[in-house]
Amino acid sequence: MLRMNHAGAKRVLDGLWGAALLLIFIRPTLADEWPLPRSLPDAIRMEKANALPITDFYSTPSLAGTKPGALLRQEDATGYSTPKGARAVRILYHSLDADSKSVVTSALVLIPAGTAPVGGWPIIAWAHGTTGVARMCAPSLQKDVAYGEEGLMPMVRAGFAVVATDYHGQGTEGAHQYLNKVAHAHDVIYSVPAARAAVPSLGQRWVVDGHSQGGETAWSVAEMQATLKDPNYLGAVSVSGAADTAITLGKMGDPASTAAYYLLYVAFAVNERSTEFKPADMLVGAGLKHYKDATTKGCWNYLYASFLDVKNTKVVKDGWMELPAVKRYMKGGELGAKPVGGPLLVITGEADQTVPIEGVRATVLKACRNGINLNFRPYPGLDHDPTMDHSTPDQLAWISDRFAEKPFQGNCQSL
Repeated sequence: MLRMNHAGAKRVLDGLWGAALLLIFIRPTLADEWPLPRSLPDAIRMEKANALPITDFYSTPSLAGTKPGALLRQEDATGYSTPKGARAVRILYHSLDADSKSVVTSALVLIPAGTAPVGGWPIIAWAHGTTGVARMCAPSLQKDVAYGEEGLMPMVRAGFAVVATDYHGQGTEGAHQYLNKVAHAHDVIYSVPAARAAVPSLGQRWVVDGHSQGGETAWSVAEMQATLKDPNYLGAVSVSGAADTAITLGKMGDPASTAAYYLLYVAFAVNERSTEFKPADMLVGAGLKHYKDATTKGCWNYLYASFLDVKNTKVVKDGWMELPAVKRYMKGGELGAKPVGGPLLVITGEADQTVPIEGVRATVLKACRNGINLNFRPYPGLDHDPTMDHSTPDQLAWISDRFAEKPFQGNCQSL
């Protein structure tokens, strides 16, 4: 497929970007669009209203004779709250898990309205944040694709095809390897060739952009590209990523934390990776009480609502971070030590209550000391999701610069 030349790419992307700015800023506020549940029944109602059915499309096909990145199944999909004229295609594809074992992963490809530019639609491979660990928590099984107007649909309006992986175990059969940077990066990387096979109007060049769980994933994709050296890969945007798991999870374990409930998903992930570990080795009190239901009966809203009445109480045992299985889990999520391929933009909110800026800043400084060229942008006064929302224009401008082949400049020297 032909590429746009530098001048052509700039004309197309500048025009699309101008239109996107207008659309981004005239839409309703996040508070109007994503009210938090006020009770567990309210959370159940909200998730049911947003859910799409798990159909036979998500059943596991044979992987015989296929390689990672192969398209296994596709279907035109409806029922999503997408920009006017945009269309959606579901795909199943061959991916790899944390141990490089073959798995089947699902994704949703969002195609902008109108005719693709010369060379095809530029691609953003989207890595989503925490939605849950149960199969039904896949973004492609949610009408708003989990993020809706929080960055995701503005990408489509800006003229980018978005390839949004679910991560293995969400949508597809199998255990979701929550916050495993290797597994999730595999899912992102292999979603791109599968999406191109399903949607011929997609171009060759792509970037990765991710928030929260996906912020860690986007950085991990950049690490893998240092070895893979895909000539069509242009860079990574990591927003509010769990860059330093020891700091992030340590603060969640504080009884005063407003994000302690995430540790139930962590216990699920550690249990999936380590057969000798049991959630009861780590969780206590409300953490253990709500564990089974929160990891099987609902998604993020369900988890959040389960802890509305849990205040200033321990959900994990003393010394839980010293458990061998937990230490291996945290070590596996380390960022900032390995080189990256291509430009890297790291964004975080200075008032983030879920992924504290201390951990992100520490990882950024470590990366700079290790010779990684990156650009770090903290946003004053912003919490976890508002950072994704309010930084979207900056993300899209940075991404447009990558497609326009503008020089990248890091800011390690000024940090």
